[in-house]
Amino acid sequence: MNELGAFLRTRRARLTPTEAGLISYGARRVPGLRREELAQLAGVSHTYYMRLEQGQSHNASTSVIDALARALRLSADERSHLYDLARPARSAVGPAETARPTLVRLLDGMPGLPAVLVDRRTTVLAWNPLGRALLAFHETTPGVNLARQLFLDPHTRDLYRDWHTEACRAVASLRLVAGRTPGDRALAELIGDLCINSTEFAEIWAHHPIAECVTGRKLLHHPVVGDLDLDFEVLQSADGSGQRLITYMAAPGTPAATALRLLAA
Repeated sequence: MNELGAFLRTRRARLTPTEAGLISYGARRVPGLRREELAQLAGVSHTYYMRLEQGQSHNASTSVIDALARALRLSADERSHLYDLARPARSAVGPAETARPTLVRLLDGMPGLPAVLVDRRTTVLAWNPLGRALLAFHETTPGVNLARQLFLDPHTRDLYRDWHTEACRAVASLRLVAGRTPGDRALAELIGDLCINSTEFAEIWAHHPIAECVTGRKLLHHPVVGDLDLDFEVLQSADGSGQRLITYMAAPGTPAATALRLLAA
């Protein structure tokens, strides 16, 4: 599949001529910008842009990529993703990973906070007891995949009070990772399996959401301690492995803080 073309088409479709500062003439069969309009805004020929979107032109220059990003009003994450797709990495990615010992020690050193260490594919490499109790209360060992659980496991679906928001976050993050590591066969297999077995995943994936999702709030409904409103922070490993330490925090004095203490008891 031509991922670059698919991404460009979704971003053309969401931007109207009026929003782009263009005058629209005549009826339109589809919403958004036409190819020739985007080419005009980016300062490239219609023929060149069409070849780029159709996957017939490779190695677009930095100036062209930047011009397209400006014309499409891409976010910082989307711009980064556009570069990843236009200039795909050539290195192969191994099928499995082990947790970095230093990250495991960091995880174990925060017993009062739920924490989970995952790889780039959201497979759990390690967790502390409170992290397991919060997110995977019906699992006993690491190795589960958080994205797979979110879409295919009814217990995990029930854990999120705003499941759709959580699902969009998960897909947006996987999209970024897939663009950065096109040679990751295990990631491609995970995405393919989710597209086949979850119509909701497939529908969100087709819209090509893009976001890093390194901080925010999660609204949970835990079967033991009830509702929790928790802030999360994602600490990225600096070694390029894609391993991430996800931590969850409750504001002091809130019902969620009390619930976490009960869960840890």
